[in-house]
Amino acid sequence: MNIATIRLLGPEDVEIFRRIRLEALRAEPDSFASSAVDWEKLSDDEWRQRITAGAVFVAFRDGDPVGIMGLLRERASKMAHRATVVMVYMRESLRGSGLAKMLLERLIEHARSQGIRQLELSVSAENAKAIGFYSRQDFVKVGRIPGGCIRNGREVDDLIMVRRIIV
Repeated sequence: MNIATIRLLGPEDVEIFRRIRLEALRAEPDSFASSAVDWEKLSDDEWRQRITAGAVFVAFRDGDPVGIMGLLRERASKMAHRATVVMVYMRESLRGSGLAKMLLERLIEHARSQGIRQLELSVSAENAKAIGFYSRQDFVKVGRIPGGCIRNGREVDDLIMVRRIIV
């Protein structure tokens, strides 16, 4: 029936988190600063800590995890109104289905409930599809980090994008 749901993961969801995060890192290795190898060696406690360090949302299709999006809030009191969107991934067969937008909307709803006013993210300057998605979701480019990541032995710029979410 293709029923989609989105859920905030808790510390008991290590296996779900591991499954979708490793899928993302293996399917799109050039889209992330981390590699699957970096994450495969983590203990269950380290996975649990990464779930609880921020907010991790997972999209499910018929009970199967198919997308992920995380939120890491700034800790300093004068910056706590800001958070970084991390680990963004949607299974390729579901891109363009609206599910990534639903996932982002759920993350924004949560961020607002926590008093967050601004979302920030970093995206490869070479990832036109991701940049297009974020632009359609009202993120704006505010900066560029030359050589922000080394991919396949070559420096690739990162773009910094921001979205204000004050209601």
